[in-house]
Parts: sequence; structure tokens; C-alpha cells
Amino acid sequence: MIPARYRSRVALLITSLIVSCIVSGISVAKSVGLAPAFVPAWLSAWGTSWMVAFPVLLVVLPIVQRIVGLSVRQ
Repeated sequence: MIPARYRSRVALLITSLIVSCIVSGISVAKSVGLAPAFVPAWLSAWGTSWMVAFPVLLVVLPIVQRIVGLSVRQ
């Protein structure tokens, strides 16, 4: 088990995996179609997009949290 202090990073990891999977799948399906080349192209695009998505989430999340904190009445 992963220590509880890493909860938010694990959540970001899982979120980035799921979102990059869906977005890359839609993008590849639109460009290649559901042809035999779809799965290899999707896996390649997914790997690349996840390598970008996870670090971006790590950087952007504190900014988003600050904006939300300023935008929401407490």
C-alpha cells in the first residue's frame, strides 16, 4: 500500500492516465479511424500524451486550486 501522504499524487496519476487515454483514443480514432492501425497508434499517442499530462497536472493543480479558492465564497 502507498502511504496516505501520497494520496493527491496518486489521484493525479490515475486521473492523468484515464484522461489521456480517452483524449488520445478519440483523437486517434478521428485521424486514423477504427482501422487495424488504431491500437498501435493509440498506445503510442497515449504514452506520449500521458508523459505530458501528468507533469502538467502536478504544476497546474496548485494554480487551479488557488483560482478556485479565490472564486468560491467561503
